[in-house]
Amino acid sequence: MPSMDFTRQIAERVRERVSPKRWDHIVRVAELARKIAEAAGADGERAWLAGILHDVARELSAEELLALCTPRDEVEAMHPRVLHGCAGRKIAVEWGVSDPEVLEAIEGHVWGVSPDNPVGMAVYVADTSEPGRGVNEDLRELALAGELDRAYAEAVARKVAYLRAKGIPIHPRTLKAYAESRA
Repeated sequence: MPSMDFTRQIAERVRERVSPKRWDHIVRVAELARKIAEAAGADGERAWLAGILHDVARELSAEELLALCTPRDEVEAMHPRVLHGCAGRKIAVEWGVSDPEVLEAIEGHVWGVSPDNPVGMAVYVADTSEPGRGVNEDLRELALAGELDRAYAEAVARKVAYLRAKGIPIHPRTLKAYAESRA
């Protein structure tokens, strides 16, 4: 685990790159991800670090996102905003983060993570249920009660249902996460 000085420096770098409103969201996600991970018996500090970094690239322009991440499919090409997880991962690596589980959590908070990554699942659930969003309180409570697998599976299922209802193309990695979380 990185030192406290390193994580504080990372947090400060993120804070400097985002708006105050985005920073408030990021802090809520990081704190909630830590609590969820700990409730599941996972590493809360790693979840906090991934949470702090999850939206570091969220306010970049489409052009900036495309410069950092080449679209791998039609969904990414049509909707560059989904590349902010990929871009965030690249920024984290540039800043010295090397933990594969943390890096997957940063990138995967957009479309889902492997079900054997509790840090990534904690960040995903925290991002969808942090109190500032005003939704998914039941998922937050389920995860905080130690039911991370169930909370994650339901969070991914709700995302898929929402995108289908809106007629929005679903990223292939989200569909893969959906299938894996149901297995």
